[in-house]
Amino acid sequence: MYLGAESWPDLETYFAEESLALVPVGSTEQHGPHLPEGTDHLIAESLARTAASQSGYLCTPTVNIGVSSHHRQFHGTMWVDPPAFREYMESLARNLTSHGIDRIIFVNAHGGNIEHLREVGRRLHKDGTAYAIEWMWDQSIPDLVDDLFEVNGPHGGPKETAMIMHINNALVHENRLTDARDNGLVDWGPKTGRQFGARTFFDSIENTDCGVLGDQTDATPQKGEELFEAATEQLCKLSEWLAEQDDEELLPHEHV
Repeated sequence: MYLGAESWPDLETYFAEESLALVPVGSTEQHGPHLPEGTDHLIAESLARTAASQSGYLCTPTVNIGVSSHHRQFHGTMWVDPPAFREYMESLARNLTSHGIDRIIFVNAHGGNIEHLREVGRRLHKDGTAYAIEWMWDQSIPDLVDDLFEVNGPHGGPKETAMIMHINNALVHENRLTDARDNGLVDWGPKTGRQFGARTFFDSIENTDCGVLGDQTDATPQKGEELFEAATEQLCKLSEWLAEQDDEELLPHEHV
């Protein structure tokens, strides 16, 4: 069920019977020369709406802009500062609780949002308002991602490229995949951008001229479909698990 397509009497029926909502969250930022700037929010929305359709739970409209200032040197990147993002997401979540929602899954597709969504979850949990958790699609299927791609890349790499190929292949500039690989950073790892244990970069452009990591030429629509179906299955299972939890188990524990 998609909230934006329903009338209020039908939503009243849902809120009377269910207390869980999926909130897709992404970004609008550079994803290299080959992918659209909406890559993250397109992935988040597609996963959330598909999982909602399969599970029967509610999906809200998508939050399209996140914490992305580390990509600001690339044309078109949009962002909000972290405090503003956290306040907005907390306010949005509290809005949902006014209708009876007390379990929220932030269906996230942007790494820069992770710590801030988890902080919002901590705030809501601390005062017993709601149980809100952050879910990142690729972290739900790490073994499959590793199996499909020799060098998957955390940003604009083959896993995101394959996902967009599956969701809307017309948005992928396939004639630029080789340029994205050759002008990006393929050989990255835990030591990339670090010296003596310290992280020595702040912005994406300091590591990669075109803004992406990994080997984009390894992506195919078929791999994207496999990723999408596996991640959707994980999200549906998470939704069912959360919906079945006892209220008391989700509240903060008393001091020992």
